[in-house]
Amino acid sequence: MNEQITGSTAAEIATSVRELRERGDLAPGALLPPVRELATRLGVNRNTTVAAYRQLAQAGIVISRGRAGTMIVEHDAVAQEGYAADTVLRDVGTGNPDPALIPDPTAVLSGVVGRPVLYGEPVIDPALDAWAREWIAPDLPASDFRITITSGAVDAVERLLAQALMRDDAVALEDPCFLASIHTVRLGGYRAVPVPVDEEGMTVAGLRAALEDGVRAVICTPRAQNPTGVSLSPARAAALRELLAEHPYVLIIEDDHFSMLSERPYESLIGPDHRRFALLRSVSKFLGPDMCLAIAATDPETAERLAMRLSPGTTWVSHLLQRLALGMLTDVDVRASIREAGTHYAERNRAFAERLREQGIDAEYVDGMNLWIRLATPAHTVAERLMRRGWLARTGDGFRLEESAPPSHHLRLTVHDLGDGDAAQLVADIAGAVR
Repeated sequence: MNEQITGSTAAEIATSVRELRERGDLAPGALLPPVRELATRLGVNRNTTVAAYRQLAQAGIVISRGRAGTMIVEHDAVAQEGYAADTVLRDVGTGNPDPALIPDPTAVLSGVVGRPVLYGEPVIDPALDAWAREWIAPDLPASDFRITITSGAVDAVERLLAQALMRDDAVALEDPCFLASIHTVRLGGYRAVPVPVDEEGMTVAGLRAALEDGVRAVICTPRAQNPTGVSLSPARAAALRELLAEHPYVLIIEDDHFSMLSERPYESLIGPDHRRFALLRSVSKFLGPDMCLAIAATDPETAERLAMRLSPGTTWVSHLLQRLALGMLTDVDVRASIREAGTHYAERNRAFAERLREQGIDAEYVDGMNLWIRLATPAHTVAERLMRRGWLARTGDGFRLEESAPPSHHLRLTVHDLGDGDAAQLVADIAGAVR
């Protein structure tokens, strides 16, 4: 049906593909012709076809598979974080924080209203800007940086990639990788290049290979990497910085999602002379996912480009939300509750890992919200057996970038909110499923 695609402009070509999909002439999974081939057939410039495919990707209609081509999106093409829909099973793969440990914002609400903010005013609340600079400066080797506020870390990553890259540009991602990063890169029409992760974080050999492959951006989680929980060691971070020093214009995006909850010191890939960088800190893990706010510390040029995508009155982050976040982040009682929450996650995950080890299952808590456990049996087999026991677990298959890789032997479990009885039962059921 690719011969039915018509149009002489990007909008017309995108509309044609959309209508073919709506009529069922292009089914989910159908491959679109390469941009050059379609441009030649339609008699248009290649850039016109590129723009059409980008529009379709941004609308979630197609997804880029790099050299494997561009295809019509299938339902649930990329797994998402959070509770699974329409299940009666006990979901232990959500990746969610414990709602009981999210601070109540009502104590600081009265002080956040202030005067109304109007069109054309600065998009960042001055007090939050000053506080954020002090918070981030000790962990950012670059001395010249700007603060931008976005609607969460995923929003920041999407905007950062859009202001720096073009369709089919390569992006280095950790493998296994955070689900939202996989989703963002694919829907943006970029080519994901996997970089293996070991017990010290992103590997030097893997990043070197990705740079040789021409990646123009690197997305890394320096601590509490999702799903593995690993953090960069000082030696690994130094080796990666040395490697990246040869590529100063490659955009480095660091997602420090677990920041205030982490037990680990922060190690950065960003060298003092790197030219394109962003350190992101979302508040969702400790103030709640509904507090859609992230702080982005970037180089000045990247900040200027981001500012053009955060116009006052359209896509800026509400100043009421900014003031509320600042009020909570600077409140003594809230900060104490965040520290207690971090301790709780660590203690519950360590206890669960210890119970698994007693059953002969390879498990060790490193950091983060979840546990990443290795099984002797393929994870999908164990997950199917757990379903028969009433549990819904998430296998490592969805976190990988290489679709042709052999079945994963890992489960990512969110168990910090289980009581002792439920935790003991889940351990027993995992042990039974493995056997």
